[in-house]
Amino acid sequence: MAADIETVVVGGGVVGLSIARALTLAGQEVLLIERHGRLGTETSSRNSEVIHAGIYYKPGSLRARLCVAGKEMLYRFCAENGVAHQRYGKLLVATQEAEVPALEAIADNAAKNGVGDLQRLTAAGARALEPEVACVAAYLSPSTGVIDSHGLMQALDGHLTAQGGSVVLNTAVTGIAASTDCFTLQTQSSGEEGSLTARNLVLAAGLSATLVGRMLSYRAGYTVPETYPARGHYFALSGKSPFRHLVYPMPAGAWLGVHVTLDVAGRARFGPDIEWSDSVDYSFDEANGSRLANFESEIRRYWPGLPAGALHPDSVGVRPKIYRAGEPTPDFAIHGPRDHGIDRLVALYGLESPGLTSSLAIGDFVTELLGAKED
Repeated sequence: MAADIETVVVGGGVVGLSIARALTLAGQEVLLIERHGRLGTETSSRNSEVIHAGIYYKPGSLRARLCVAGKEMLYRFCAENGVAHQRYGKLLVATQEAEVPALEAIADNAAKNGVGDLQRLTAAGARALEPEVACVAAYLSPSTGVIDSHGLMQALDGHLTAQGGSVVLNTAVTGIAASTDCFTLQTQSSGEEGSLTARNLVLAAGLSATLVGRMLSYRAGYTVPETYPARGHYFALSGKSPFRHLVYPMPAGAWLGVHVTLDVAGRARFGPDIEWSDSVDYSFDEANGSRLANFESEIRRYWPGLPAGALHPDSVGVRPKIYRAGEPTPDFAIHGPRDHGIDRLVALYGLESPGLTSSLAIGDFVTELLGAKED
């Protein structure tokens, strides 16, 4: 039977929007379904808004490849579409001699990922760029920047609709069934049940990816990845920022540490921390002052001049991780027919950082993957 729509994308964050845009540019008829009343209200609008260079990720991984490619695509898209961004650059700092080997290992990893613009700095060189920063050695990443994520999503939405694509808000997917020639989606909008059919289906539901993915049945041996929400708190700096670059300490495992980021207007924020959770909760938990004290301690490792009382609670983001505390960080899970056995289906799990940076490259990757057939 003929499907109602050629391709449905479930999830209206920056990744879902990028995929829908790429598919319309490839000539497909696309409908994007978002359960909230606005686009990108979850992970896409509650993050550091950093355009990452591709420094940390395992060489050859999707995280590395899509980040490095997506970075250049994103800067070009911003310039061509008037999306606010700033290429501030980032200082990656070792605050004691014991951290220097880790600093050099990160620089070596970046080179393997094709990031060839890192500049080694002495302590004096770092201070020349950022007089408030205390470190023994550093690397400057000049291709790291920040972006107005809301402006990006507005531009992507504009591209999607200009190419004939459609967006439906306030609509939740409550069930999915796959047949030989199409997918049938059950939906709920304002309390009313509905259904539609699509020839192709992309699941880019972020924090709800596991819930949506489990609506389908797969071949034996395939399991939908579990999503583990991880909260991250941000504190903002009162008054004018003394920084002209982003500043990142040495990572602690999969956590990049309490770093300082600047938004496109130059406002400084610190974070995120990491707090594993069983649910999605955006409330700021000050934890009787202990969270603030921990932030101040972490920040003073590289900014000893942080004034007392200069930080105030800002926001909370929740990241859709597909691993638990203490486990190795896995690659992005972008599963096509060869993974799960269902033709014309692509499902994405664990699209946390650098998902924003990689978004346009992910769109192209999924567009190609959607044409893959079972061997």
